[in-house]
Amino acid sequence: MATAHATCDIPSLRGDASSVQTRPGDPRLIDRFGRVATALRISLTDRCNLRCSYCVPPEGLQWLADERVLTDTEVIRLITIAVRDLGVELIRFTGGEPLLRRGLERILASTTELRTASGSVPQVVLSTNGLGLTHRAAKLKAAGLQRIVVSLDTLDRSRFARITGRDRLDDVMSGLDAAADAGLTPIKVNSVLIRGVNDDEAVPLVRWALGRGYRPAFIEQIPRDLRGARDQDQMITVAEILAKLQAELDLAPADPTSRFPELAETWIVSGATVSDPVLRTVGIVASVTRASCGDCDRTRLTADGQLRNCLFARHETDLRSLLRAGASDAELALAWRGDAWAKKAVRGID
Repeated sequence: MATAHATCDIPSLRGDASSVQTRPGDPRLIDRFGRVATALRISLTDRCNLRCSYCVPPEGLQWLADERVLTDTEVIRLITIAVRDLGVELIRFTGGEPLLRRGLERILASTTELRTASGSVPQVVLSTNGLGLTHRAAKLKAAGLQRIVVSLDTLDRSRFARITGRDRLDDVMSGLDAAADAGLTPIKVNSVLIRGVNDDEAVPLVRWALGRGYRPAFIEQIPRDLRGARDQDQMITVAEILAKLQAELDLAPADPTSRFPELAETWIVSGATVSDPVLRTVGIVASVTRASCGDCDRTRLTADGQLRNCLFARHETDLRSLLRAGASDAELALAWRGDAWAKKAVRGID
């Protein structure tokens, strides 16, 4: 664990840092409204090997320069501070596509060597598009990965190519098989429904996933431009998704023990040929139309070392500059607490 670092001047924090310092008995990531962030989402890269239409604009994206991206050592140090000093219990690795990160297994192994305040191994989850899992699933499991979430929006090969810009559906399917063989179960499968493209696949995706022991979930499409009418017209809302499912499936609200972590709505599918009730659930994430800000327990770290206390935050706290200026662990933790303390009551897209 990296602790011997020279001190540096910390730039003024958003929020009231002095208020953070007046709570010495509770070092956790608490905001002004009493919410506690125990889950950390880390983007390991901004790069991706798919070009999903709802994520990447037609003109493409400008990738981060390598020197702006946190190194493996820097990522591990920040995870250590989060778990050891700030009460984080769940780490979700995302991207871009996190399987493009060469040091992923090293980062995973270092994370699972840590212990939370209760003495347990932090929960470690990976969100991926599934490409590359065929050859890495066993290595990821050996490095300590516990759960995996795979994005899959269609079961049709031509539609997959249309949505993602790549003819790689067979690779995703083989990756799912490899993940199951490696014991990364239960596998969660996330889908985004797009109007006029795959919005007739809600029920087929649920039946397919449950038949293989996966846990299906649907996520509302987040418009690339939150003021853009085209993207919002394409979005299938949680109410529409639920109506599509209820038209053909018998759904009942799940009790808390059957729910996905971090999901606002989870339903048990009656009649599904799965004995375990936890594996008979379908989830719906209302990313846009039904905010669950009051229950939010997340803090986010971008690939270039910026803290975001909300997915829709309009401001960031620059940990990378502090790291590279020689900040101590205590100073980094203070900056992190200040970022959490400044979190707004509701998300910033309204």
